[in-house]
Amino acid sequence: MSGGSNGAGRNGQRGPRQGGSRPPGAGKVAAAGKVVAAGKVATAANAAAGKASGAGSSKGGGKPASAREVALDVLVRVEQQGAYSNLLLNSSLQKSSLSREDTGLATELVYGTISRMNTLDEVLEGFVSKGIAKLQPWVRNLLRLSLYQIMYLDRVPSHAAVNEAVNIAKKRGHQGISGMVNGVLRSVLRAGDLPVLPENLGPAKRISIQHSHPLWLVQRWIAEYGVETAEAMCASNNEPPAISVRVNTTMISRERLLEKMAAEGLEVSPSKVSPYGIVIKGGGNPALTSWYRDGYLSVQDESSMLVAEVVAPEPGMKVLDCCAAPGGKTSHMGELMKDEGTIHANDLHPHKAALIADQARRLGLECVVTGSADALDLEQRFEPGSFDRILLDAPCSGLGVIRRKPDLKWRKQPEDIESVSALQRQLLQSVSRLLKPGGVLVYSTCTTEKAENGEVVASFLEHNPDFVPLTFSSEVWNRLEGTALAAGQGIQLLPHHYGSDGFYIARLQRIL
Repeated sequence: MSGGSNGAGRNGQRGPRQGGSRPPGAGKVAAAGKVVAAGKVATAANAAAGKASGAGSSKGGGKPASAREVALDVLVRVEQQGAYSNLLLNSSLQKSSLSREDTGLATELVYGTISRMNTLDEVLEGFVSKGIAKLQPWVRNLLRLSLYQIMYLDRVPSHAAVNEAVNIAKKRGHQGISGMVNGVLRSVLRAGDLPVLPENLGPAKRISIQHSHPLWLVQRWIAEYGVETAEAMCASNNEPPAISVRVNTTMISRERLLEKMAAEGLEVSPSKVSPYGIVIKGGGNPALTSWYRDGYLSVQDESSMLVAEVVAPEPGMKVLDCCAAPGGKTSHMGELMKDEGTIHANDLHPHKAALIADQARRLGLECVVTGSADALDLEQRFEPGSFDRILLDAPCSGLGVIRRKPDLKWRKQPEDIESVSALQRQLLQSVSRLLKPGGVLVYSTCTTEKAENGEVVASFLEHNPDFVPLTFSSEVWNRLEGTALAAGQGIQLLPHHYGSDGFYIARLQRIL
């Protein structure tokens, strides 16, 4: 399933490589004859970061932990324990007494440091004489998050970032460690704009360091999309994700909800990707609003909103959503059906199926019936030809949602793509038998990989002559053509196309 595509804001998934190992591509920075690759950039959290106090300590003195200390604890546990950064950060913030501004800073430091880790480690290798792999994990991560502030948060004064790092080092270590931290970071300040890259770097290595992605992934994207597109994808993955919501049009029109939001002082605009979407800038968490509680909206990425539109279910139809959690696409289909008909929403895990049911109740949808089973077993649960529409939002590598899950890029390996591709082919073949003649099956993923997308669909069509592709006769393609890619028999959105998640959608019809 398209893991995480319905979340608001950043929500990292898994931590970087274990122990002290660094992302692929990290190494020493040469001292001269280089090209300046990047300086400071502004992010959505800069304003909050500039106001954050950064005072206090969780150690010994009884003072509450500062934003930087909370972030440091999360980063160490993500690296050492393989913790999910979003879950760990959320629980840490709930236990803390941080202000709203400090919460914003801690969040930015965690996700920004993880996202930029390759670049940060490359720079630090040039200033830590014994190499960062030999440092204690908390020292290594303290240097990373401090360097992140210096390089990327232009509202945080560099001297403040250094002073706070030294204070934390004194509390947690000894004089030698605090002196080393101070010396490294002040040497960084004297060095000017960083990173400084050798002029003779090949494009893949340069992109890997400058935009902080694993070298193998950059090489793969260059092979699939070319250097220019691969670099645009990597750069886009480091940008803060937009906050977008889908309007429940059974309750309110998009135009009316836009008016309500604007009247409350929110900066909002209609989505250019989906006619059901609204993009919110700097408005906090939409899931905490009365509009969410009352069922007027759901938090969902703009690309993800397209899937139900491509399925195009009609009132009275019988629909199967094979891998439905957390329920965003299920509920959208229910809204498009005007709550008339039946959607069987399945997920492997019972607790996730319960989340789907919760979403349906919040939105006032009675057409959704939830169940829990392995999607490969659904053909034993239902009669052949049972459904008018089938959505297979397949398990995937998730490489289209790195912007929301920055630690994912350090977790995945090429073999993960190959193994999930085999599962996707099995699932597509299995659930296709449940479709009525004349019915429509939609295959979607939140990844960018051809092996999981166009190649899966091409193999299916080759072995199933009773199915034909219909993707490019859809209204969605008419709207996106010229920006999105035609990838085999499906639509491929990449992260830089609209600033939304990378997504693949193919529409197939059974003709016999």
